[in-house]
Amino acid sequence: MLKRKIADLIEQHFRSGSDRILLIDGARQVGKTYIIRYVGKKLFPNFIDINMLEDSVGSRLFESAATVEDFYLRVSMIDGNKMGKAEDTLIFIDEIQAYPHLLTLLKFLRDDHRFTYIASGSLLGVTLSETTSIPMGSIRKIRMFPLDFEEFLYANGMNEFAVHALQKKYEAQESLDEAMHGKMMGLFKRYLLVGGLPAAVNAYLETMNIQVVREIQREIHDYYAADASKYDADRKLKIRRIYDQIPSNLENKKKRVVAQRIEGKKGSTFANYEDEFEYLISSGIALNVQAISTPVFPLIESSGKNLLKLYLNDAGILTSLLYGSNIRAILDDEESINLGSVYESVVASELIAHGYKLYYYDNRSKGEVDFLIDHYESLSAVPIEVKSGKDYTVHSALNTFVKNDDYHVKKAFVLSNAREIKTNGKITYLPIYDVMFFGAEEASTLTPPYSSRS
Repeated sequence: MLKRKIADLIEQHFRSGSDRILLIDGARQVGKTYIIRYVGKKLFPNFIDINMLEDSVGSRLFESAATVEDFYLRVSMIDGNKMGKAEDTLIFIDEIQAYPHLLTLLKFLRDDHRFTYIASGSLLGVTLSETTSIPMGSIRKIRMFPLDFEEFLYANGMNEFAVHALQKKYEAQESLDEAMHGKMMGLFKRYLLVGGLPAAVNAYLETMNIQVVREIQREIHDYYAADASKYDADRKLKIRRIYDQIPSNLENKKKRVVAQRIEGKKGSTFANYEDEFEYLISSGIALNVQAISTPVFPLIESSGKNLLKLYLNDAGILTSLLYGSNIRAILDDEESINLGSVYESVVASELIAHGYKLYYYDNRSKGEVDFLIDHYESLSAVPIEVKSGKDYTVHSALNTFVKNDDYHVKKAFVLSNAREIKTNGKITYLPIYDVMFFGAEEASTLTPPYSSRS
């Protein structure tokens, strides 16, 4: 099976004795159900698995489960022989968004203490925003993503000892030798092709056939684009337009969404598509990066909603759309192909998966910097530039940015194909694969203890 770091987090939650119900959010096809079943069956003799989406299109048994007693009665009709005690019985409520009232019921199930619970769902951001009584304090919501690059390394045979050794090198700013760097870049390029969706990764490992991988990626992409069933036909069409335009937007110089291009209507603004953007971001199928014109910590105070970049949640889907089954564009370093948008997509997905809120610097006269993240120890912003070509030391906007005393920049990073780690003033140059060590919980250092990343 694929090693997923969130499995350790789920297990730690159950072993901690916390009575809060773990709620795993995330886009479809990222592996939520599989990993919960794996951990649940490992820890609990009695594992009860109820898929509410299947129920909603079938018997609708839980549609009117309004009380704790109602819920137990319905569970007993499915798996009554497994209803033991809290310490040995886990009830897994899968696809909970199918019945939003069950989100409110979670509080009362927790307070009853009769069993242990875990829930998962897609579109939970959308569902929770429309739930009248959110069970705050009763749930612990965690978002799950496709496999990040570290997990992809595990899938390809690398063990934790090797990854830990790589992290130690990164923390000490020691460059890998040519052979090790070549190995890491080879794996990184395969990650660009395969991405992190479990079905695509498994297909790659089993068949090594890019055609099979691409077919899976296309199916999931189409599934994502069509999965806006809660909206009317007009709004679903707008969601599809925005989603389908993400790759072409990323190929533009500015990469940002232009509201007037969505439907070709002059005068359109972001306010006209607020619900559609919310759906794409909350569902987890698109990653958002907001513009900052005054990059002062904390960044959220000066973020703007009208300048937005969207990335797909999986690099494999993006390269499938851009290059089809032609792997030369990525593996052979074709000079005519600019991989900038693909590299940026990986960096965006890595940083968001590690807990960062993402922003970018946009200034009409001073240029643009790809990403900004908060640095809590120095109370300043950290700019990150992503380069896919050989001119990775050319970055006039970043130079101007770090020299501006008003921004209080303490450090900046450039991620590229280059092997050597080096620092020039405030700017540190890192190999692109080292983004996997930019952790979230310790944003003060950007170098988390290995065991803390999940």
